[in-house]
Amino acid sequence: MIRNLFIFLVAVATGAGCSTNAITGRSQMKLLPESELQQMAVSEYQTFLSSNKVVTTSNNRDAEMVNRVGQRIINAVNAFYKQNNLTADLNGYKWETKLVQSNEANAWCMPGGKIVVYTGLLPITQNEAALANVMGHEVSHALFGHTNERMSQTVAAQYGTNILDAFMANKTSSGMRQLFGTAVGLGSQVGILAFSRKQELEADHYGMIWAAMAGYNPQEAIGLWQRMQAQAQGNRPPEFLSTHPGPERRIEQLQKFMPEAMKYYKPIGK
Repeated sequence: MIRNLFIFLVAVATGAGCSTNAITGRSQMKLLPESELQQMAVSEYQTFLSSNKVVTTSNNRDAEMVNRVGQRIINAVNAFYKQNNLTADLNGYKWETKLVQSNEANAWCMPGGKIVVYTGLLPITQNEAALANVMGHEVSHALFGHTNERMSQTVAAQYGTNILDAFMANKTSSGMRQLFGTAVGLGSQVGILAFSRKQELEADHYGMIWAAMAGYNPQEAIGLWQRMQAQAQGNRPPEFLSTHPGPERRIEQLQKFMPEAMKYYKPIGK
């Protein structure tokens, strides 16, 4: 409680950083320049790819599927933002989608649209539609500035009112890079940052909409999270679950969002 009060007072003291998301309607504290986070993402993305095995699309059906789903999700996002006169919000986005070899059940999307899916996730998704719901979820984190929110909270707690100066001076430091990776969900998490459950439910909600617009059945999200729940039973939960609401709560909310998502659903080829 004291930590959250401190962050609130810092936000008030700076006189900036609070804005209302045009899609979700939620007020967010985003104190860092999104353009800087996108530049940071380019560097961290390349570093990640250089130190991990990227599965190429040449004669690999899984990589082809990930790229295909990614492009359809991207097309759906572009269409939705155009329909709602929000195309300017996608400035700076240079989308890329990669499949990397890893036993982790994980996926993420960096600010600016750098998407990665781990091969360890595919045995849980099991089908293209479930994968689309995951990728839509991760894209929503980037679109809604959740990385900015998470980093802003931590930087505010560490540096007080000198938030922007501290970030600009330290953005290439190992500590700031680690914080960025944690906020994105790139590796092992170090605790649950405030608002993360709200962020996860927002990402679930609109992730289903992007999947539906892309021609994938959003109802596959239910089976996906049931399998995630089963995977977590008696074992270390998949990294993808580390800061997420409990599976029961998540499925309950997915069912609540489902009627809206189904309005956007038009199966591929129809």
